[in-house]
Amino acid sequence: MTALTEPVAPQNPGWFYRAEAWLDDKGKGAWIAAMVLGFIFFWPIGLAFLAYMIWSKRMFSKSCSRRKSWQSHMSTMKPSGNSAFDAYKSDTLARLEREQQDFEAFLRRLREAKDKAEFDQFMNDRARENHEETDKGEPA
Repeated sequence: MTALTEPVAPQNPGWFYRAEAWLDDKGKGAWIAAMVLGFIFFWPIGLAFLAYMIWSKRMFSKSCSRRKSWQSHMSTMKPSGNSAFDAYKSDTLARLEREQQDFEAFLRRLREAKDKAEFDQFMNDRARENHEETDKGEPA
């Protein structure tokens, strides 16, 4: 399965697949509520929910439903049918990408300037310490 393909639903989904789909539709809160209820009623069920959420990466993802996130991402790429709006949208997206690249370049230059200033300060301090040591070491 690649990142762009949708998971295919089985022809005769069982109760486990239907329960998983129902919890995915309700979101991460439903998974957490099911886990907590599992711990309350019978702790191995809660532990099983926790293990499954970690194994399937539902615990750490922003959204439980992969289908929804891909559909919303793909809907911004589809043409709307209105050529003027599509041209405006592509121009705006291109402008935003350029602004993002310019901002990232600015941040990179800012970090480089800060690193250079810190390095120059270090070298000046080191040179001053070496100069002080040579002054103290010479007999007067």
